[in-house]
Amino acid sequence: MTPAVLVPNRPVTHDEVVRLCDEVRRRLETTGAGVVLVGVETVGPGPPGLGTVDLLGRLELTARRAGGRIRLRGTGPGLRALLDLVGLRFEMEGQVEQREPALGVQEEVEPGEPAV
Repeated sequence: MTPAVLVPNRPVTHDEVVRLCDEVRRRLETTGAGVVLVGVETVGPGPPGLGTVDLLGRLELTARRAGGRIRLRGTGPGLRALLDLVGLRFEMEGQVEQREPALGVQEEVEPGEPAV
């Protein structure tokens, strides 16, 4: 099933966090998809900070309580590094699913065969 998409159309302020959490809950309930795709390209002005981490954590908690989860789209290297630093793990669009080899990776090579 195609996930619902939530893309904030401007930088997100602290006051809008509650509204966005309600929107995640509503989209999970109405679509039945189980995943809300969150575009993080416009979440905050400038480089990502702890406000962005707080927002994403709250959205994920809201989604989990509603029986779903969020997936991030448009994450730059700065946001990925910050999420790793604080220990939060999110599924990100374009990542290889767990237990699946990346495309173009050969798992086994016969002796004498060149690796692909």
